[in-house]
Amino acid sequence: MIELAPAPATLPAGRRVYAIGDIHGCAEQLDALHTAIARDLAARPVERPVLIHVGDYVDRGPNTAGVLDRLIAGAPIVGIETVNLLGNHEFTMLEALSGERAAATDWLFAGGRPSLQSYGIDPDSPRETWPDAVPAAHIAFLKTLPTMHREGGYAFVHAGVRPNVPLHQQAKDDLLRMRSAFLYSEIDFGAVVVHGHTPVKHAVVRHNRIAIDTGAVFGGPLTCLVLEDAVMGFLTADPVHEPVSILHR
Repeated sequence: MIELAPAPATLPAGRRVYAIGDIHGCAEQLDALHTAIARDLAARPVERPVLIHVGDYVDRGPNTAGVLDRLIAGAPIVGIETVNLLGNHEFTMLEALSGERAAATDWLFAGGRPSLQSYGIDPDSPRETWPDAVPAAHIAFLKTLPTMHREGGYAFVHAGVRPNVPLHQQAKDDLLRMRSAFLYSEIDFGAVVVHGHTPVKHAVVRHNRIAIDTGAVFGGPLTCLVLEDAVMGFLTADPVHEPVSILHR
């Protein structure tokens, strides 16, 4: 069972959120977390569950293609709504595949080489050949991803928000890349912001934000935040061990 603790915001009755941090090609950990979520739902049924992936599905890790295949197919969890958000790595990948040479250079530098290799592409091959080797369904999927999702007292984004800017007026680049101004702010953002993008050793819970990128691609766990009513808990998974629940410290 998940150990629950007080949460910094609330959700409507009957709603439960499972929010997964940055995946970065770690398909085995994603499978393990989806299995853990299915088990939790079987043990603790709820009327309206929703699964949210907060972006950065691609790059750095070994199986970008496999992760996108899984997200496109939908989580193997019966009866759960799924929301997939855009991360900065997906945005750079799309720009690179559209033919922008500077973006292609940035993509290779930021972890795009393993992504290309997962599609059987030599990263040193001519860049104009890359799009033909990436499934059209993957590119179409990435183009549909939103940058924010709201649930009750929470806002889910990839990176963060700019302080003192209303949530509905946030710039796309800030939602995908924001760090210091957001991470060190103590103000009320208009909702508790659940985000990834900046790796942390353990999930971080503050009064105004919750960070859930626990560095799966760097050897850490892949983390899932579980929210319901006014409480919260976590599920984690790594490539070797069974998923375990942890109480936030």
